[in-house]
Amino acid sequence: MQEINEKQTKLANHPLYSDIKSIEELKIFMKWHVFAVWDFMSLLKSLQRQITSIELPWMESNYSPELVRLINEIVLGEESDVDFNGRPSSHFALYLEAMEEIGADTQPIKSFLSELDFNLLPEQISEIVTYHLELANNGQVHEVASSFFYGREKLIPEMFTSIVNILKENNLHCPTLIYYFERHIELDGEEHGPMALKCLDQLGNSKTKISQINSVALESLEVRNKLWNFIHEQIQKAAD
Repeated sequence: MQEINEKQTKLANHPLYSDIKSIEELKIFMKWHVFAVWDFMSLLKSLQRQITSIELPWMESNYSPELVRLINEIVLGEESDVDFNGRPSSHFALYLEAMEEIGADTQPIKSFLSELDFNLLPEQISEIVTYHLELANNGQVHEVASSFFYGREKLIPEMFTSIVNILKENNLHCPTLIYYFERHIELDGEEHGPMALKCLDQLGNSKTKISQINSVALESLEVRNKLWNFIHEQIQKAAD
């Protein structure tokens, strides 16, 4: 779908990436990007809940074993990968470690997770997180898979490659963050992205579902653009 491709290209070339020239600007980026790292997991766990069998007593999933395996493999990688010291870690925990390494402000995300109070968040961040949680809780499985693939897995390798290039060009010392980004580029580009696309292909088995998949894809890309715009604005304000 051309409109989806155009939105993806726009995100891959967002001016936000060139904003990150110093550790101080990187701190602002991470302070707010961490919310996307967190709500991503709710989309994934929604897929796991709907596609695999996690209820008691256990019953065979209604979906194919191949699809069940795809989801469980993605969960394994996201929820219990290894850090660069070989220790098990979720990607969210790894991102928090990267924030602490450079002194980024973790208070907004930690306070939010402690209270789950959306009033603690800036309006734009609240809207973005609410969108993903509503979709994770109430979306049909193919709609959740659409957001997961188009809004995250397909985008991440190109977006994160742009960020890593900027970090290295500006000699910013953030080894844990670079490991986090490069790990996602590797996993999402070579494994999780293709897995998510296979999942989506199996779930989009009717014209109605394909239409809904495309609609959610466009929404999710626009929501990601809103996040990038918000962070871009925050960095610009700090520079004034």
